[in-house]
This record gives sequence, C-alpha cells and structure tokens, in this order.
Amino acid sequence: MLSYKSTNFSNMKNQNEGFVPETIAALKKDLEISKKNFKIVPGEDNSEEFVNFYFIGMHEGKEVIYDAALYTLRLHHASEVYELAEHEAAKKFPNFKGIHYEEDENGNLKPLSSEEEEIGWFMTEIIMDIEEDESVKVQEFVDVDMNHDYGIGLDAALNVDVIDERVISKFVKEFNDDSLVLDDTLYAFQSEEEDVDD
Repeated sequence: MLSYKSTNFSNMKNQNEGFVPETIAALKKDLEISKKNFKIVPGEDNSEEFVNFYFIGMHEGKEVIYDAALYTLRLHHASEVYELAEHEAAKKFPNFKGIHYEEDENGNLKPLSSEEEEIGWFMTEIIMDIEEDESVKVQEFVDVDMNHDYGIGLDAALNVDVIDERVISKFVKEFNDDSLVLDDTLYAFQSEEEDVDD
C-alpha cells in the first residue's frame, strides 16, 4: 500500500493547467505517439540520478497531470547531508550565504575567496564526519504537493542506482495501480570518491 507524506490538499488554484482537460489531452497524445507512460521535461538538472517528468494519473476520480521529480536515494542522502553541512557552516561563519562558483570570460571557474575556501573545507569535513558516523539516514518516499503550479507535484526517492526509462515507467505504472511498495529501511551512503567496502 502506498504511504506518502502529503501537504495541504485545500487551496487548489482554479487555473492550474495540469487539471485542464485540453492540456491533459495534449499530453495523452504525446504519450501515445512516444508509446511511453511519461514525458521527460527537458532540463539541465536531469541526470542519471534525477529526472523531472510528467505523467497522467487520477485524483478524486479525474485525470490529472503529475509533475514528478524522481531521484535516487543516494542523491537524496547527499542533498540532506549537504544541507546539514551548510547549516553547520552558517552557525560557524556569520557571513555565510552559500558557496557560489562563478566562471570567467573563458568559461573557467574563478578561484574562491579565502573565506569561501575555508568554508568549503569546513563543509567537506562536516560531510565526511556525517558519512563516517552515518548520522543521516534516508528511506524511500513519495511526497505529493497539491499546491503545485502545474498539475500535482510529486517528489520521490527510490533505492536504485540510476533513474532510467525503465525505472520511471515502472514507477508510473505502480503509482497509478496503487501497487507501489516503498522500502522503509533507513540507508546511509558514502561519497562516491571514496573506495568503501560495505
């Protein structure tokens, strides 16, 4: 049985395009042409570990477009760990506003300021400590957001190595069939640069 965290189901916007029958029909046509149950949203964030896509599902007996972000559990863990490291950096460095990499006119990364470099090293140490003592653990989840700009927002993390078309297609089918079973085991990951034997 599907268990998911959900946000407020009220306050639906009247002009949400993801609920409009013509928009749904257009996506349905695209899906028929591609012979897939999802349509990837082009974007530079898409990778082997994260994909943004649309699919058609049901809500309160009506078809609706889901705007989904599906990522690996490893990526979810890394972002949780990074967020915690940023929080620790903000406590230690009062001027901390995040580390921003800029490119010069040739497209090369400009060197960080000495303070940004110090913060970077501090965060790297925090991340390594968190990973070593496995203080951050994550589990598979599906999070539905009814207050989304386009259709219904859906965030999900699965314990898979890559998010490929097979994984997406299986996820959409199981979500729509209400047969999606989430693994509630808690996992911790190590950064991939390290050779760690499990």
